[in-house]
Amino acid sequence: MLAPKGVDSSTAIWNETRGRLTIGARISLINQDKNKYNTPKYRFVVRFTNKDIIAQISSASIAGDRVLAAAYAHELPRYGLQVGLTNYAAAYCTGLLLAHQVLRKLDMDKEYEGNVEATGEDFSVEPAESRRPFQALLDIGLVKTTIRNYIFGALKAALDGGLDIPHNEPEKYQSHFSEYIKKGIEADNIEAMYKKVHAAIRVDHIEKKSKKQPPKEHKIYNLKKLTYEERKAKLIESLNALNAAARNDDKDEGEDDDQ
Repeated sequence: MLAPKGVDSSTAIWNETRGRLTIGARISLINQDKNKYNTPKYRFVVRFTNKDIIAQISSASIAGDRVLAAAYAHELPRYGLQVGLTNYAAAYCTGLLLAHQVLRKLDMDKEYEGNVEATGEDFSVEPAESRRPFQALLDIGLVKTTIRNYIFGALKAALDGGLDIPHNEPEKYQSHFSEYIKKGIEADNIEAMYKKVHAAIRVDHIEKKSKKQPPKEHKIYNLKKLTYEERKAKLIESLNALNAAARNDDKDEGEDDDQ
């Protein structure tokens, strides 16, 4: 098995067989366009341990991953957070700390201050006139992207901190929720819709039989098997046709000889 650039084959296989790495996901995260040459492709890496949260900005190289900046939850006590260093709020604080560290290191903290007030609303940084925002791809590792996963707290903090991390695709939204869009159901109306359904079920819960439509006649594209008599008749018909064609040819040749 050939490993991509930045992935040692033996190490990658060793890690995947032990459930520590998904090679396919890593390949898609580190593959860089050929016309960008040696431009690093940064990843926003978030990992959780029993007692800590690790957030890093790293990029792949032939020699291995290079870490541009890192932030840890065990750094939060010096900012005033003494307890609860592994929950959702701590993940947000760690991601926010990392975002500010990266922008300060790249001298972009003045241009991209991010979302100063944490309102919980979706926020995406707008490009400035001089430099584009720092972009990184979210690397979740082996974490399952379930709803309210702590990793999304770190993602939201990085977005509020001024980083550009792709997290929303309008085209996928249109395809995943196409039926909702056709019915005119928006996110704000879902709760009211279900409450209405619950009330209707409590009022009318008697089973009603629906009229079933008769099954449609499906077209049969396979050739129907012929019986012995049908095959015999078909063979006789073919032989008669061949004999008739041969007689016509002989007749035409005789007429040509007479002329």
